[in-house]
Amino acid sequence: MLQKFLLGIDRFSMAVGHAFAWCIVVLTLGTSYEVFVRYVLNDPTAWAFDMSYILYGALFLMSGAYALSRNAHVRGDVLYRLWPVRWQAGVELVLYFIFFFPGVTSLVIAGYGYAHDSFGYREVSVNSPVGVPIWQLKSLIPLAGTMLFIQGVAQVIRCILALKEGHWPRMLHDVEELETVIAHEHEYQQQAVRKGEAA
Repeated sequence: MLQKFLLGIDRFSMAVGHAFAWCIVVLTLGTSYEVFVRYVLNDPTAWAFDMSYILYGALFLMSGAYALSRNAHVRGDVLYRLWPVRWQAGVELVLYFIFFFPGVTSLVIAGYGYAHDSFGYREVSVNSPVGVPIWQLKSLIPLAGTMLFIQGVAQVIRCILALKEGHWPRMLHDVEELETVIAHEHEYQQQAVRKGEAA
């Protein structure tokens, strides 16, 4: 039951991350169009810069929980990966409460204030004469913080389970870093060698 709950949170983070990944396609097309009209037709757009930072900002904000669910955030793991699982889980658990939750809670609270004010006066960009609306981007700040908080709860539960059971609970895997794939292959080879020696 608990595993289904954790995987449900992972699936939600994955669905939102995959949905906002389409921002990359729109960003690529928009930037390509801007390059074409600017350098070939000598008629630059007035909205390309605003479009790029709005789409990139949306992608960055809304994929944070997805990255957390895949352990894809930057981590100084030179020593961490050499530790036993219970040490890893214990250190992560402490760090979640010292740094992660206070930071994410601040993001939600401050982000709500920014979003509320921005929505109140229908804020537009000051970077171009077009006046592209940006209040909708600021409304993503508290939403992204809330999603990070929810995914953080799932990660804390995983830490507690790892402390108790001595191994990390199963996580969803839709993509893998090459380094992780190589590490798994090495692990499987080592297991095969041990089985061969035992036989």
